[in-house]
Amino acid sequence: MPTTKKESFYFGVIMCFGMVIIMTFYNLLINGLIGKISLITIAVKFLIGFIIALVLDLYIVGPIAKKVALSLPFDKSKKIFLVITISTCMVFGMACSMSFYGLLTSILSHAISDHSLFEAYLEIFIKNFVVAYPLQLLVMGPAVRALFIKFIKKSGQAGSKLIQV
Repeated sequence: MPTTKKESFYFGVIMCFGMVIIMTFYNLLINGLIGKISLITIAVKFLIGFIIALVLDLYIVGPIAKKVALSLPFDKSKKIFLVITISTCMVFGMACSMSFYGLLTSILSHAISDHSLFEAYLEIFIKNFVVAYPLQLLVMGPAVRALFIKFIKKSGQAGSKLIQV
């Protein structure tokens, strides 16, 4: 959908904002932190997570995920396959990357119990991926694409170019 760097930036900001806000509250919920930490702390955690996710999305994970998705052997003329493939690669890459951030915050807050670092990372990754993947495919992806088309992309151009998520 985005066809310029400016459009890609806007799309990434909207997508990261939505995903990070939901994943922040999901992680606070599963770690029993809702009601135990202040709103200021939650806002700071969100802001740090958002900045990290946006940088990863725009400069590292996003470009790699697109290259990987476009190199896979499938019918790229069917937009739905292209969207699902790119989204899958993005969620996998972002879940891998952001789980390192989660592991680091767990280490810093002494929340790692009797697990090895690898086991703790794997547990964090699985918990994040099982929520992030359907969230991306079923909720955020369609919602952000709709918002993008309505408010950023000129409606006449929306369907004319190859989807570049």
